[in-house]
Amino acid sequence: MAGLLTALGVLAVATVAGLWWRRRNGQLRQVAPDPATPPVDLSDLGIVAGTPVTLLQLSRAFGAPCRATRLVCASVAERFAGVRHVEVDVVEHLDAVRRLGIWRTPTVLVVDASGAIVHRASGTPNRAQVIAAVAPLLSAGAAR
Repeated sequence: MAGLLTALGVLAVATVAGLWWRRRNGQLRQVAPDPATPPVDLSDLGIVAGTPVTLLQLSRAFGAPCRATRLVCASVAERFAGVRHVEVDVVEHLDAVRRLGIWRTPTVLVVDASGAIVHRASGTPNRAQVIAAVAPLLSAGAAR
């Protein structure tokens, strides 16, 4: 009987953890600016100062989630003027991965014109979420 209760308890905890993970996966979360910390320099990753919005994708050369994220980010960048998609291979930029606190791939960072990271997603965000994060950072009429 004790073994059955233990198994049911483990199953319940695993189910809750799985549902939590699934809910957070790919969700763009707003990054609160920390006035005590200077902005992170992203120029070594191809971020161009003054670009209205950059979708910085940190990923690996292989893997289905990274390919799916590439398609989502590229389609948003193609649709909106002023949005640029930059994909960086984490293996080639380990120092940046550590500096940015990247724990899994793909990770998408939404970077505004000042170079500040304003949104972050671990996993593959959906297109609507990316558009909702990007639209407030663009001027009216930016859609192509």
